[in-house]
Amino acid sequence: MKLVRQTLHFSLTALLGLVVARDAFALSCTEIMNMVNVNVPVTIIVQTIEDSGEQFTTDDIRCLVNEGAPSEVITAAKTLTAGADSGSSLQRGDVGVSRQNRSQDIFGDDEQALGQDRTGNQYTTTGSSAPDPDQIKEAIKLFRAKKPLTASLMLYELLEDGTFPEHEAKIQYYLARCLYDLNMYHTSQYYFLQVLRKGTQNPYFKHALPKLVAIARYTGDNSELIRVVAKVPPDAFPRSARNHLYYLMGVRFFEEDDLSHARKYFSQISSKSELYLRSKYYEGIIFNKQGKLKSAVRAFRDVVREEVELASPEELQRVRDLQNLALIDIARVYYSIQRFEEAAKYYALVDRDSTYWPEALFESAWAKFMLNDLNMALGQILTAQSPFFIADNYIPEANILKALTFFNLCEYDEVERLLLKFEDQTRPMYTELKGFVQSYATTEGKKLADQAYETYFERWPRNSTLQRSIFDRILRNKDLAGIINQLQIMDAEVDLIDNQKTRWRESAGAHLKKIIEANRQRYKRRAGLLFLSEAARLTAYLGDMLSQSEIIRFEVVDAQRVDYQFKMQNPDLEDSFKGLELDFATSVDFIYWPFNGEFWQDELGYYHYTEQGSCR
Repeated sequence: MKLVRQTLHFSLTALLGLVVARDAFALSCTEIMNMVNVNVPVTIIVQTIEDSGEQFTTDDIRCLVNEGAPSEVITAAKTLTAGADSGSSLQRGDVGVSRQNRSQDIFGDDEQALGQDRTGNQYTTTGSSAPDPDQIKEAIKLFRAKKPLTASLMLYELLEDGTFPEHEAKIQYYLARCLYDLNMYHTSQYYFLQVLRKGTQNPYFKHALPKLVAIARYTGDNSELIRVVAKVPPDAFPRSARNHLYYLMGVRFFEEDDLSHARKYFSQISSKSELYLRSKYYEGIIFNKQGKLKSAVRAFRDVVREEVELASPEELQRVRDLQNLALIDIARVYYSIQRFEEAAKYYALVDRDSTYWPEALFESAWAKFMLNDLNMALGQILTAQSPFFIADNYIPEANILKALTFFNLCEYDEVERLLLKFEDQTRPMYTELKGFVQSYATTEGKKLADQAYETYFERWPRNSTLQRSIFDRILRNKDLAGIINQLQIMDAEVDLIDNQKTRWRESAGAHLKKIIEANRQRYKRRAGLLFLSEAARLTAYLGDMLSQSEIIRFEVVDAQRVDYQFKMQNPDLEDSFKGLELDFATSVDFIYWPFNGEFWQDELGYYHYTEQGSCR
């Protein structure tokens, strides 16, 4: 019987809590015209088109013309037609994109270049020595006097009227600052991005980028930030944001399998930065991928040994999570070279209160299984599947390992019972996920990815068979979690706008709500595509688990046949075991209590089966 162990591995960006934008996000003629018909500003519609990465067909352009779209919108769509720039477009196939195309989507030439407006002309920026008009001075004065609402209204009106186009970057920057102070982070991000797009020569570039980094850290969504940063020369990174930007670039190159460039950026992160340990963790992963196992273990051990002082409780928790991940990865290295005892030792070092403890227990059970310590393996699985963890940790492979363990103990009836129960629970979920993914697998289906997001995250299918723990697993993808958080921030921002003074709410507020509304569907589409990609991977995983379950049940039938033949050939052997009493000796260092089906938290991790097995 050949079964391949498949441990629950999550993407590094998911585990480390940083987001890298991945998929292209499509726009249809109907969606564009919907924005036009609700009076979304033309500049916002054009920006949405450019950010979408969509390839428009001649039919799309014809539709926009027939529907009466503004000329600027039609021009923007024409620049993204399939023949306009064949080198910059992303070909769409199955859900998700390949690594070699992923960066093309994020950093492709179809996006507006830094330092150029949408027509390709260079921005003109006012030098720091140029005098400010009185209206701008007054608005900045109000901002510094902690009156961001009044200041933002003045700045918005200056932008809306186009009074001082040569000072546009400064007006946008201070409007973004006002919105930031009003806790309106999404629209603040929008205006900081407008400043960044004017290029590194813009005097407000070095001030806007750190603020954009701060917003990305707050929201957990770096997708907009990295689109701009990828076009910025590293020597132009502002000092206050440099470590974060080096980290993002390292993650970007790692995702593209350009490991040498990834290490280059990670190695430049200051040892005083909170991102330093994350960069060391990535170095360990890179060494492991390169087959440099000793170097990988050293890097992971550096993470584990690092002591953090004068940190907030939140930062201490993040460090401990990372250190527990490093312990798991050390264990995985030893497991990969079949040093199962060392692997089990490192799994045992993971904190009991860690988010990753159930996963460590399950993987440790594999190590125990390989060491033929079958009763300990069963005990660790029992803990991982206890009510304390099963609601939040979806580990279907634990059922396969449990069945394999009983198979090795020749408890064939128990194997059959476990696997039939597993298949009864899993097959409906597999069928639901498979059908859901297939319904969005076409090009047209992907354009409706926002509906895929809404199906499970805004409403719940009435007859869904999916366990909630599946979504806890899916949301370990922080790319998806960050976008969902961004959508929640948009909702909160609309409420903030609605609660402001009438004049502000009906002028600046109304404009900001249009920005939010224009972005909402785009973000939902991003979330939908990421969710579909995760759902596709999970579908394949569950399909493989079901296949392994069927293989084991086939092996059970064959093993039972051999067992029956043995018993028929040795009829006296069965009687020799009747009336035999077994004495289970235990260590004097431990008190053993029989398990009655009730779980106690202080007993978790200490369960040990006394199964003797039925092998002859």
